[in-house]
Amino acid sequence: MKILCIGEALIDMICTDTGSLLNKGQHFLKKPGGAPTNVAASIAALGGEVMLTAKVGADPFGEHLIEVMRDFGVSTEWMLQDKNFFTTFAYVSLLENGERDFVFNRGADGQLSKKEIEKINLDEISIIHFGSATAFLSGPLKQAYKQLLKKALDKNIFISFDPNYRHLLFKNNTEVFIKQCWYFLKHCHFFKMSDEEAMLITKTAAVTDAAKILSELTDTTFALTLGNKGTLLVHQKTMVIIPSIVIKAIDTTGAGDAFVGAVLFQLKNFSLDEIKALKMDEWGKIIANGNKAGARTCEYLGAMEAFKQLTKNILN
Repeated sequence: MKILCIGEALIDMICTDTGSLLNKGQHFLKKPGGAPTNVAASIAALGGEVMLTAKVGADPFGEHLIEVMRDFGVSTEWMLQDKNFFTTFAYVSLLENGERDFVFNRGADGQLSKKEIEKINLDEISIIHFGSATAFLSGPLKQAYKQLLKKALDKNIFISFDPNYRHLLFKNNTEVFIKQCWYFLKHCHFFKMSDEEAMLITKTAAVTDAAKILSELTDTTFALTLGNKGTLLVHQKTMVIIPSIVIKAIDTTGAGDAFVGAVLFQLKNFSLDEIKALKMDEWGKIIANGNKAGARTCEYLGAMEAFKQLTKNILN
């Protein structure tokens, strides 16, 4: 069965001068990116059958994104090009600790429409991953996102969600982001978010408090990533930290997406009922493998370069 990812496909312009974009950014490398695009690439790299639905510009950057996805083995039938909009850009600066500083220049990604995604045949889809913060901004993608969620629920398809919060996208509209997140959190079957996102969405100051609220208000298995400390897994209201592996981080871009891709790859051949019946120890193994994939991604500059190193061998 296939996995479908929906959201933005964009170009990351990665600053090669370590430090903030404002103070140090002068030299940049062009890298394909976008959270759901990264997830699709990581699934394909692991050997999974995956489709990506996203909109890019009818320009060289859009062509490049489609070509890169094809090279990974991702189905690009629903990577659509819009001649009226340029491909979206994200300017990324790597800070001294390996974390990132973002500036977005949004274009075609927000133009994916309900009418376009209605044509996608979901009969062979076992998992749909919603992983785009830009889908909560105004524009056609916002409605397409919700429409696909409704179709997935109607067809009893496993739903994965990752909010991918970016402060620069919402600034003074954080409450809008939080409200829309809760709708997906309450309708998905699995969600992943960072510890910072969990505390933001639950308005708490400790990740354990955030996990408790999320456990009380949702009825699903979820994972809160804790960086090099591993992942807090919550399954059937029980919490456990799944440790990660020790690595030397060069770039954390795409680590969370590699984690999600590895988790979904391991679930792709299960029915929804079978996934719901998984025990804590089974989920623990799945999350441990996700941690490995995410950690290994941090050892390379640029998410796509890292995904090329992912193979089934990392999952044991």
